[in-house]
Amino acid sequence: MDEAGLLKSCRVQGHAGAGTRGNDIVCAAVSVLTGTIVRVLSNRKDIRIRGGIPIRGYFLLEVDYDPEGKEFLAAAGAFLSEGLLSVCEEFPDNCRVNIEWRNSYGT
Repeated sequence: MDEAGLLKSCRVQGHAGAGTRGNDIVCAAVSVLTGTIVRVLSNRKDIRIRGGIPIRGYFLLEVDYDPEGKEFLAAAGAFLSEGLLSVCEEFPDNCRVNIEWRNSYGT
């Protein structure tokens, strides 16, 4: 998150382990949340995303935006962070969320 509370990047890794492959509810929940945020943001002309899934179990998203996309990005970031936090609250042994706040210069 940047100093305005806007989503700038998201990294997800190691979110499997609550069940067998194909039956892992934590992996499924995290995958649906991250997949949804990519679909929603990629439909906006005022928001640009980069990233992907370079290896199984690892997801990376980086976001840039025009001023017109700021309000929408704030809502999308709140949705994603609250969704991931909800999964972690439900399955604390299998999930952890770290939210980092950074200024515009990455510190």
